[in-house]
Amino acid sequence: MTWHKDRGPGARRGYHHGNLREALIEAALNLIREKGPGGFTFAEAARAAGVSPAAPYRHFRDRDALIADVAKRGFEAFTRALALAWDSGRPTPLKAFNRLGGAYLAFASQEPAYFSAMFESGLSLSDYPEVQAEGDRAFGVLREACEAIIATLPKDRRPPPLMMALHIWSLSHGMAALFARGDQARRPIPMRAEELLEAAVLIYLDGLGIGGR
Repeated sequence: MTWHKDRGPGARRGYHHGNLREALIEAALNLIREKGPGGFTFAEAARAAGVSPAAPYRHFRDRDALIADVAKRGFEAFTRALALAWDSGRPTPLKAFNRLGGAYLAFASQEPAYFSAMFESGLSLSDYPEVQAEGDRAFGVLREACEAIIATLPKDRRPPPLMMALHIWSLSHGMAALFARGDQARRPIPMRAEELLEAAVLIYLDGLGIGGR
């Protein structure tokens, strides 16, 4: 089945139904960039994809289900980026750990629409367990890295891995949020995000006695 549209100047291409899901995802990403994850309707997403208001219901029950699919895909890409940066702790856990923060900030900067859908959409994770599962996988990369760092400490000085992972995640996410705004409302910060996060993590690790390892 194919949706056909009149092809006048500037007209959108019609979409084969096999491409409709991808067209809606792309439309949602563009609308999120423009208006945020809560700033558009399901009908607007359909219109941006060039299909009738009823067409999206073939794949999504409502706008939140569409946003959930975007968030899930975002977390999948986020997990891949973090895992690539961690690289199983090579060449050393500390060097690999330092790459994670940069990967976190890079994803937030390069994929703002995905990042917004992942963390700012207000979706109920109990309604979308697949989104929570992918988010847990991303967090799992960070926890694995923390476990490797903690293992370099004497046993009597090792903090709980979950606590450390939450601390590092909070630092990374906070830096991403601080530098996310590109308009004049953002408070001027005389450092790059990567520099600020690196300094914060170094102070944190030094407090654990890990500096220079």
